[in-house]
Amino acid sequence: MDDLIRSLEEEQLRQWPEFKPGDIIRIYERVSEGARERLQPFEGVVLKITGSGTRQMVTIRRIAAGVGVERSIPLHSPKLEKIEVVKRRRIRQARPYWLRRITRLHKIQ
Repeated sequence: MDDLIRSLEEEQLRQWPEFKPGDIIRIYERVSEGARERLQPFEGVVLKITGSGTRQMVTIRRIAAGVGVERSIPLHSPKLEKIEVVKRRRIRQARPYWLRRITRLHKIQ
């Protein structure tokens, strides 16, 4: 049974560019509105990457209209179309939660 589940999960794994916490990435997600579908981009700073295999998640933070917005997105979701690394940044922490205290977008980028 475990081999069957493992083989099904391996089929669903997808290859994405390498990124780490602190990098600014743009994720394109397929959104269906009624009868039509469109790609919705979400750009922000990577706060953390958790899990492994098909259960891997990434948490992204951005400032929208002066309010901080965080999204946790499964990396191997069939709704994800594309991931782009906009800017690579070197930070010294694995989980830069101090970015939550910053309220202006220009300070993050």
